[in-house]
Amino acid sequence: MSAVLLASEPGFHVTVQDAGRRGWRRFGIPESGAMDPEALVFANTLVGNPPDDAVLEFAHVGGAWEVHADSCRIAVTGGDFALSIDGQKLTCHRSYTLGRGQRIMIGGTQDAVWGYLAVAGGFDLPLQLGGRATHLSSGIGGLHGRLLAAGDELPLRATIAPAGPERRYRPSSRPAGAFRVVPGPQNDFFTPEGIETFFSSSGYRVTQQGDRMGYRLAGDRIAPANRFNIISDGLVPGSIQVPGTGQPIVLLMDCQTIGGYPKIGTLITADLGRFAQCRPGTTVRFAEIDVASAQSLARAFRSRLDMTEQAMEAIATTPRHATRLRDGERP
Repeated sequence: MSAVLLASEPGFHVTVQDAGRRGWRRFGIPESGAMDPEALVFANTLVGNPPDDAVLEFAHVGGAWEVHADSCRIAVTGGDFALSIDGQKLTCHRSYTLGRGQRIMIGGTQDAVWGYLAVAGGFDLPLQLGGRATHLSSGIGGLHGRLLAAGDELPLRATIAPAGPERRYRPSSRPAGAFRVVPGPQNDFFTPEGIETFFSSSGYRVTQQGDRMGYRLAGDRIAPANRFNIISDGLVPGSIQVPGTGQPIVLLMDCQTIGGYPKIGTLITADLGRFAQCRPGTTVRFAEIDVASAQSLARAFRSRLDMTEQAMEAIATTPRHATRLRDGERP
């Protein structure tokens, strides 16, 4: 019998994402991938998958899912989402082994936007251009290149959960304070006062106008030196464009590969996931950092992700068959 995870009532914005496809931007294809790379790695590590494996990424709420497999180990990360299994409230940031017909419900949280549901063994979906990440605009990756809908069946590679203990980790507090930005490369398109405004502002508000391509911000207007248009050039996740409104746009994982608005700076790699998790209405500030420091922080960030396995804690031994939580049992 085939093993699938059934989308009973998925959230309004659920896609398959992995660590992204690299090496295709020169052909106009964004890398996509998880908005919060750290949460992706933790979700996969909890269930014993490679850190870059494909998971389900959801915005704000994950919705309802049903296990159609002999047994299945799952984990939810990204924030303290309201998680329940068969109606029993449970905690995120740990694994659970479920049996056929058990129902997962993922509600909202106040501490994040993007959440991740990983399944041991991963999803049996084809690679497209070297990855399984969904890019909605081009319709590639994931399940037919689109948002998941009620009734979708996601094929699983494993028909039973792996042997061994359940695992958990205790999320550390994300760094607080300003988001770090390398200035440029079009600083000559802004007045010195405009650049000073961006870095010294008391804060920009994350607006409702945001998706996987980027977040529009609202705050003090950034003054142009003359005009707000350039010959289109390269963009990467983290690029901060400033259009004619004078209000910055921070580009994220599904951003286009070129654009014609000048860039006042680039958000550093180590801060991208933290920024993506800012909910609408959040006030954000920016601080200037040089390239060498940004590269050092990127290496430290990658080293921390490489140490994820050491952050795991075994909490129980689970047999190979499904384990159901008894009434009153603590998760």
